[in-house]
Amino acid sequence: MIWVCLKIFFARILDVSISTFRQHILFRGKILIGPILAFFEVFIWFLVAREALLVSVDSIWIPISYSLGYATGTLLGSLIAKALMKGYVNLQVILNAENTELFEALKKKGYKYSLIHLDSEGDDKEMMMLSVQASSMKKTLDFILSYEENAFISISDSRTVYNGTLK
Repeated sequence: MIWVCLKIFFARILDVSISTFRQHILFRGKILIGPILAFFEVFIWFLVAREALLVSVDSIWIPISYSLGYATGTLLGSLIAKALMKGYVNLQVILNAENTELFEALKKKGYKYSLIHLDSEGDDKEMMMLSVQASSMKKTLDFILSYEENAFISISDSRTVYNGTLK
């Protein structure tokens, strides 16, 4: 029984990691690799589901192994996708308009950004828009927040960036 549980657990990690990675790949527009990954994902899933259904249903360890494998596979697939996917993120940052110190510091560090003046319920605000490599997002956010800790920040994935200069 332990051997079956371990087999199910590790197989689910593999097929769910492939599934999670495949979804990240497809989101980035890489559609040729998606069907290949889908084939292996479903093939492994079929073998695991068949194995799980062939053993005694009275044992709670089979569904626990199946579920733990699924959860672990989701985590692992996300970590793999994050590590392997090189791309860009768009940051929309709403700041106090008088924060010229941050704008100058970003320029000195080589960041390229656009500013839009906002009138938010009588308060002067600026919306700064910039695209950065996903790998440097945390560093960029920490830098911005060191100047204005209450900044409103919205982050979105970007498939491609055209005609821009990125740090």
